[in-house]
Amino acid sequence: MKFAEAFPLVGDAFDLSPWLSPHSRYFSRECRVRAYAQYLQNYRSVSVPSMAQAFGVSVEFLDEELSRFIVSGRLNCTIDAVEGVLRTNRPEKKNALYQQFVKDGDALLNRIQKLSRMIDL
Repeated sequence: MKFAEAFPLVGDAFDLSPWLSPHSRYFSRECRVRAYAQYLQNYRSVSVPSMAQAFGVSVEFLDEELSRFIVSGRLNCTIDAVEGVLRTNRPEKKNALYQQFVKDGDALLNRIQKLSRMIDL
């Protein structure tokens, strides 16, 4: 069974549960983000109509939803509206680790400088 066919059944089960129904919108949004990310992981670029067909939704719905997820930083891709194509941009892990290392190093140096000023008093 495809995701597009099975997902509404799971959503309906969430809506029927008295404990899970308050969280059904959050659950469905997070599942869709995860599914879109997994789908885009395999492609460098994919056309919006083919992705909409794969998920069983309209092109307009998918375009609106993907744009919200891209702007919020949940998906690493861009939409080329002229060509109707999604292009993935995978961030490099080494670069992200290096940036985090530099940031943490700066914070550590600032703390050491503050401590040395306090000791000199």
